Amino acid sequence: MSRIEETFVRLRARGEKALAGFVTAGDPNLDRSIEIVRCMCSSGLDILELGVPFSDPTADGPVIQRSSARAIAAGVNLNSVIEMVRCVRGFTSIPIVIFSYYNPILAYGSEAFYSDAVTAGVDGALVVDLPPEESDELTCAWGNMLDFIRLVAPTTSQGRMARIAAKASGFIYLVSMTGTTGSDGLNLKEIKDVAIGLRRNCNGLPICIGFGISTPEDAAKLSEFADGIVVGSAFERLIESGLHSEITPERVGELVARLKLAIH
Repeated sequence: MSRIEETFVRLRARGEKALAGFVTAGDPNLDRSIEIVRCMCSSGLDILELGVPFSDPTADGPVIQRSSARAIAAGVNLNSVIEMVRCVRGFTSIPIVIFSYYNPILAYGSEAFYSDAVTAGVDGALVVDLPPEESDELTCAWGNMLDFIRLVAPTTSQGRMARIAAKASGFIYLVSMTGTTGSDGLNLKEIKDVAIGLRRNCNGLPICIGFGISTPEDAAKLSEFADGIVVGSAFERLIESGLHSEITPERVGELVARLKLAIH
């Protein structure tokens, strides 16, 4: 049983939902990013998503685009992210998922990425721009030590949901809306309907809903339809608003605690 699977089993037994938190690794620099992650983990985070900085993050809104640009300016790349995971493993055992576009992994090398990520303590990978039909070129030489998280959109058909789930492990990431991360305008009825359809086709995998969740109120409402929620832009807004503030890590940790309480 993977660390991700163990987490969902444990939370389900306690009647809890998972809180997955995304931050861009190395924003605004590696040392500060590790401080922020430390506070997130100690404040109740269940799953950590570390975004690999990328020059063309087309699925992300302006907030995360700017966070990626700051990390790149600080010299952060995929190798740095893997080393950051190694450091984070010194103070937490929660599952860590690397969120990336395909280009950085392709440049790094598929087998090298798998080996180095697993050795560092990564539990899962989510490659946002790599559909199931094209992912074998990345994963065909991998073992089973890394869960491959798949995305499902509100516009995904029932048949395609089943095909995506068949090649997924860890959990399914249900995008709550069309558009980019950090967008406004959650339609609860639409999300619920999509989540119900996905539940019938997800092979028993947990479902986490993300994109556009920024408040504890949003988190509480959406967690009713899912096994967990994913928050990213809300954390990056706090980081961006306090780039030079010593209390930014604590502020991010406080938001983690409020979100976790809301979905408990």
